[in-house]
Amino acid sequence: MRRYRSRAFVSAMLTAMLVLAGCSGGTNSSPAGDGQSGGQTGNPGSSAGGGAEQVTLSMHSWRVEDAEGYKKIIQAFEAENPGIKIDFKPFKATEYNTILNTALQSDSGPDILQLRPYAPGISLAEAGHLEPLDQLPGIENFSKDVLAASTGKDGKVYGVPLSLNSTQIYYNKKLFEQNGLSEPKSWDELINTAKTLKDKGVVPFAFGAKEGWLLSLSHGVIAPGTYNGNAFIGKILNGEADFTSPEFVKSIQRMQELVPYFPENFVGLDLNDTRTMFFTEKAAMFINGSFELEGLQKMNPDLPLDFFPMPTDDGKTVLTTWVDGSYAVNAKSKHKAEALKFLEFMASKKFGELFANEFKRISAIPGVTTSDPLVNKMAELSASSSTPYLMVVHFAEGNPTTKQTLENALQGMYLNKLTPEQVSQEVQKSAASWFPAFKK
Repeated sequence: MRRYRSRAFVSAMLTAMLVLAGCSGGTNSSPAGDGQSGGQTGNPGSSAGGGAEQVTLSMHSWRVEDAEGYKKIIQAFEAENPGIKIDFKPFKATEYNTILNTALQSDSGPDILQLRPYAPGISLAEAGHLEPLDQLPGIENFSKDVLAASTGKDGKVYGVPLSLNSTQIYYNKKLFEQNGLSEPKSWDELINTAKTLKDKGVVPFAFGAKEGWLLSLSHGVIAPGTYNGNAFIGKILNGEADFTSPEFVKSIQRMQELVPYFPENFVGLDLNDTRTMFFTEKAAMFINGSFELEGLQKMNPDLPLDFFPMPTDDGKTVLTTWVDGSYAVNAKSKHKAEALKFLEFMASKKFGELFANEFKRISAIPGVTTSDPLVNKMAELSASSSTPYLMVVHFAEGNPTTKQTLENALQGMYLNKLTPEQVSQEVQKSAASWFPAFKK
C-alpha cells in the first residue's frame, strides 16, 4: 500500500511538472510588473505570432466617466493587435494623483498612465518614472506648443497629448429664450442676465465650492475678462505685473460678485450636484470645461445646450484653453514594447477621430474634426480667441502649488474668512516662493 501511494505521488508530481513545462514553453514575454491591475498573461498561441503569449497592459486614468467610451477605442486597437489586451482602470479624479504616485514609488505602477498636464506630469518624468517618447512614430505631428504640456525640462517628450480643453459658460437656450435673454457681451450684461433669471425664480449658475479645482477652473473663465486675455499674462510671466495687480484683484472681486447668483448652500455642493442641477434644467448656466459636454448630452439628450466665451472689458471675447492630460509609458513596465505600440496608436489620426467623436472633445491630433457643432465651435474659438489657463499652464508648481493656493483662498473667501485682496496676496506669496520672474 505504501509503494502504491509512493508511485501515485511521484506520478502526480511528474504530471504536474509536464503540465507546467508545457504552459511555460515557447513564451517570449514576461509577466507585467503592475501589481494592481492587469499584467496577467493569457494562453499560449493566442497572439497573431502563433506561439507568443498574450500580453495584458494595465492602463490607469482619472476619468471614471470615460470607461465605456474607452472600451470601443481599445477594441479598435485590439482588433489590429490581437496579442495585446488593454485593461483600462480609472480612478476618482481627486484620488488619482495619490494612488498613482504611491504605485510608481513602489514599482507597482501601471504600464500606461494618464499624465496630468504641465508641471505635475513633468515632475514624474524628472523622478525617472516615465519613458521618453521622442522616437515614437507620430509624435512629430504634434505642434511644439501642444507637446509643451508633456515635455520635461530636459527637452524630451514624455506623453502623447490627448485633447485640447476649453472652459466656457454653458447655458440653457430654452431658459434664456423664455426670459428674453441672449448671450451677454460684457460683464455688466452677464450680471444683468443673472439678476433677471434670479428675479424669475431660476437659479442663474449651477455652482459649487466644495471641490477646489472647480474654483480655479471657474476663475480661469472669469479672470481673462478683467485683464483682456493675453497681454496681462505676458506681463505676469515677465515679472512686470503680479497677482496683487489691480487687474487680478478685480478678477477675484468678480468671483465674489457672482455669489448672489449661486444656489443656496453652494459651499457644500460638488461637481455631481451642480452638473445634475444644470442637466435637469434647474439652473440656467454652468461654468465648466469642454470635457463636460459629452456627459451633459448623455444625461439629457434633449437639453437645449449652447455656450458662450467670456466677454472682455475691451469689448471682445476670450476662451480659456490648455492641453489636457497625455498618456505616458511607465519606465519600469515589463511590457514596454507593447505599451509603446499602444501609444503609437494614440498618436494616429484614427485614434484622434475615434476619441473626438466618442467623447465629443477636441483631439490634440492635427486635422481631426467631429460631427458635433458645439465641439467644432470650441475648436474654432480655441484657434481664434484663446488664452491659456494661467494656473494650470504656468502656475502649477510650488508646495502647495500656486493653483492649490488660489483654490484654498477662494474657498476661504466663500466662507467669509478672506477678502478678495487677501486672496490675491496669498496667491502672490505662493508664486513668489518659486516663480523665477518674481525673484528678480
